[in-house]
Amino acid sequence: MSSQILSKPFPYIALVVAHLIWGATFVVAKITLQEFPPSSLAFLRFSLACLLLAPFVWAQRKKISVKKEDLPKLLAIGIFIITLNIAFFFEGIVRTTAINASVLTLIIPISSVLLGWLYLKEKIYLINLLGVLMGLAGALVIIGLPQIISGTYSSETVLGNILIILAALSFVGGAVFSEQMLKKYSTLTITAIAFLTGAVTFFIPAASEYIQNPSWSANITILGILGLLYMTMLSSISAYFLFEWGLARTNVIRADLFQYIEPFVAAALAVFILAERISLSFMIGASLIAMGVYLGTLAKEPHHKTRKAHRF
Repeated sequence: MSSQILSKPFPYIALVVAHLIWGATFVVAKITLQEFPPSSLAFLRFSLACLLLAPFVWAQRKKISVKKEDLPKLLAIGIFIITLNIAFFFEGIVRTTAINASVLTLIIPISSVLLGWLYLKEKIYLINLLGVLMGLAGALVIIGLPQIISGTYSSETVLGNILIILAALSFVGGAVFSEQMLKKYSTLTITAIAFLTGAVTFFIPAASEYIQNPSWSANITILGILGLLYMTMLSSISAYFLFEWGLARTNVIRADLFQYIEPFVAAALAVFILAERISLSFMIGASLIAMGVYLGTLAKEPHHKTRKAHRF
């Protein structure tokens, strides 16, 4: 692999940059949500993303043809990967730390392996099952199981961690539909429909937030605007296409190895910017999850490779 990186470095550079962007998104989201209500931020983000994608969709309009019978599955992708995933993520990140959230999202490949085995009848090895169990054990440690047992837990943090887990599971659920639809439609088509679904489904919750507190928009600072633009233009669009471009020129296994960049970036930024602390229990849980991801996907082709940009 090292020789290929030296001979053809640009795909790997694209993958690294994509994961650097996604790693920073945990901290950016936590800061931006101090100024935006969650549903309002999601609505503005995906409405803006739809506008940015519109010229590309228009240019490809003659190649885009959606069959009526596929529309429910395409909408389900948007509901699971955008609406539920982002709603759980935003509500979770305001309650827990960016460090916890970045590591807990690593259960996505573990959940994909487990789901593929249980529902898609895909082959799984004993080493993969061991990895799944290690990953789940690490998630329980980070969620706060030791603190719950000892009675020293924070209910708000535990709830936030659980919501992050639900966000990851929503992503995996949507990936089941996207795996089928990617055989029929381009990534641009699926992404555009998912973004539009997200914008539409977040409209009513965003309107409700405005009715309850119409003055929130008057308190938005330049920092909040920059956060919105970062999550829209960099996390949702730029990192997605960088990942796709790099993936097309490498392979899934090598591309997914770079996902470990995200927790390190998130942890470093969270410590220096948000003054978050790394506890011993977190280090134990993170180590279990990291080893679980490695063992859980060992000797297997990782699943659902193209939806990473929509985790956030």
